Amino acid sequence: MAAHLARSLTTGLVIFLLLALQQAGEARSAELPLQADRILILKSERKLLLLHEGALLKSFWIALGPHPEGPKTAQGDGRTPEGTYRIDGRNDRTHFHKSLHISYPNKADRQRARDLGIDPGGAIRIHGVPRGYGPTGPGERMIDWTDGCIAVTNADIDEIWARVPTGTIVEIRP
Repeated sequence: MAAHLARSLTTGLVIFLLLALQQAGEARSAELPLQADRILILKSERKLLLLHEGALLKSFWIALGPHPEGPKTAQGDGRTPEGTYRIDGRNDRTHFHKSLHISYPNKADRQRARDLGIDPGGAIRIHGVPRGYGPTGPGERMIDWTDGCIAVTNADIDEIWARVPTGTIVEIRP
């Protein structure tokens, strides 16, 4: 009788632990946001879209440089590049709260700059705003103020940072 009771308690305990582990795993996966596999930036609409397998995850308002029309061609032109790039770096100790580096200039950008005899520039990032500058809440619009980067609020860059792994494709359209 004691052996049967011990077996029943052991079986019950094992089932309880398995269910607890399953629920813990489900809770952890529910806490992790669905990762984006692509970022689409629509300059004319001032929107950054996070996509996963073609489906929209979330949209964010953005600010660009003072001359947002047309692709970036030279260092200091105040334009944001147009084309396909990747997130190739992350910095959480920047003046702009957090930033995701974009792989500009790509091969075509470098060739165009060589043909024109100019410096294509670089250091293009998706980033937040400096402390005490501009809107701070999600979804708030900003004026175009960057040197060619893509700026979002600090709350928005926190979410983008959590959902965008290094290597994510970034397509920037006019």
